[in-house]
Amino acid sequence: MTATDIVVLEGSGSISVFSADDVRSPRSAEVSRLAQCGLLNNTIKEGSDGELCGSPTEVAIVRLCQRLLDMHAERARAAEPQIFEIPFNSSNKWMLTSHSVEQRKGSGELQERPVRLILKGAPERVLQRCKLAAGVQQQVQKSLDTLMGQGKRVLCIAERRVTVAKDFQFIGSCVEDANFPMEDFEFCGLFALEDPPKAGVPESIECMRGAGCITIMVTGDHPSTARAIAERIGILSDDEFFGGEEAAVREQFCIVTGATIESQVPEVEACDLAKLALNPQVAPELALFWQQCVKYTRVFARVSPMHKRTIVQAYQHFGGHIVAMTGDGVNDAPALKEAEVGIAMGIRGTEVAKEAADIVLLDDNLRSVVAGMEQGRLCSENLRKSILYTLCSKVPQALPTFAQLLGVPSALTAAQVLLIDIGTDIWTAIAYACQPAEVALMETPPRHPRKDRMVNYRMLFFSFGYIGVIQAVVCWLLFFVMPEMARLTREKKHSGDYTNDEVEANHRAMTMYYWTLVMGQVGAALATTTTQQSLFRYGLPNHWLNVCIVLEIGLALACIYWKELQGPFGTRALPVRDIALGCIAMLVIVVVEELRKSYVRRPRRSVDRLGSMLGPSGVLDTPSRTPAEPFA
Repeated sequence: MTATDIVVLEGSGSISVFSADDVRSPRSAEVSRLAQCGLLNNTIKEGSDGELCGSPTEVAIVRLCQRLLDMHAERARAAEPQIFEIPFNSSNKWMLTSHSVEQRKGSGELQERPVRLILKGAPERVLQRCKLAAGVQQQVQKSLDTLMGQGKRVLCIAERRVTVAKDFQFIGSCVEDANFPMEDFEFCGLFALEDPPKAGVPESIECMRGAGCITIMVTGDHPSTARAIAERIGILSDDEFFGGEEAAVREQFCIVTGATIESQVPEVEACDLAKLALNPQVAPELALFWQQCVKYTRVFARVSPMHKRTIVQAYQHFGGHIVAMTGDGVNDAPALKEAEVGIAMGIRGTEVAKEAADIVLLDDNLRSVVAGMEQGRLCSENLRKSILYTLCSKVPQALPTFAQLLGVPSALTAAQVLLIDIGTDIWTAIAYACQPAEVALMETPPRHPRKDRMVNYRMLFFSFGYIGVIQAVVCWLLFFVMPEMARLTREKKHSGDYTNDEVEANHRAMTMYYWTLVMGQVGAALATTTTQQSLFRYGLPNHWLNVCIVLEIGLALACIYWKELQGPFGTRALPVRDIALGCIAMLVIVVVEELRKSYVRRPRRSVDRLGSMLGPSGVLDTPSRTPAEPFA
């Protein structure tokens, strides 16, 4: 964070704005006074190496003031020692320090002493304590609007000199209980500070928007500052299209302040937002307000940490969202605990926040959140693909048993079924854990964990009614192509009545069915590698899966041609022509799947264009990975 501008009230009564880069030394007594107040009113500590430690905001102000006065903060404090302090808090939104002023020589022992009161904080709060002419007030407000419109954080400083009894004890924590005057302060000036977004923040927010997540900004900054920053990083964008009367409502609720939230919280403690969402008739105006907030609000400004829990509850109960909440302070702990996913900052976060959170970011970087979301989606997607692949072979495995009841010769033995399950499916299914992400992984709407099951009717249809059916059809076709199988089926001859030649023919046909099913599972493994992306574009980057496919083909060939394994598994050696025919199952599945994926990708592009107009609410009905995370 850097102090970029200062604003002072000149002796002539006009407001002057100076860029920090242009001010190398105090241009006037007013600038000097502002810099002095900046050095005195802060909680900065200076390390042994001269490094300033403390709040980034105060560090930026102190650095500028030290440069302006060519004086260390400790020297300024030694000249006017601090005797009392009211620390900054989210309720006051200001901090106050009182300093003992050196008395003039020759004044002797007096019963009174001069004290310098310095007030620093949110401009709207500090200016309430200042005596300013109406014209000056307008000039100050104009400067504030200009600086905040640039996305800069602005702090106001004012001072008042009072004379108190020598033994006077300062007491108080706010305006109401202070035993010293808190009115008629003299306006000293403004400090404008810029905290540029970290590298990658706009890209991360855009990525989360594409993933179907809504990013919400919750800040203590002034609404004008918050709006400028939100527009800069892409939280407030034109992608969300609302027309007619809805556009006016969206503009009204686009930014909501803490003061507004305070007036919209149920007065009865027993009636929280969760109960209000279930029974809106209890307080219909409050319910409507929070419904509008959840739908339209993207920035909450000038909020206190205690409001964050209320905001989390609103998105949970009025929007039905899964909420991930970031925070670093002690007061953020309730909101972190309330959210489904609490994310604490590992560098600047307090221990209380880390204890309340589910995840701690070691680098305090939003890009790590996106990376975590992507990894979570990848794990979920790979598990889904593994289940899809495993279920595909169950239809052709089960059909031979039922076919035997109709007089069809045995097509698959129990040993061959176990061989497929243990020797083919298990290891290949495990290898999906190493599957890299598809291109569109973070471009698909999320799966709601409470409303959308991972194993749903679409997955069951894909495995049992689509790939499984293709495998079964090809397996049976090649089974009946084998010699004697069609005749034995027509005659419905019992297996106990088979001649030796018919037994051998049945074993060769069973081997053909087994080999075709193995190749069908190879095709299923390749087909389920991607959900929508073409396999020819995606390639075969999962080396563990490739190894497993090679091993399962090798195991199948060993069982077919190695005499020691032919007996236990009931297989027979097949000619090369039959081995080649069995590969048809793999080719058919891969080709049909490529045609399906091509069809799915083509309308998806037009749907995405529509989704960019609808915003995060335009949800596609496609299987995806993780819950929606409105991000605060």
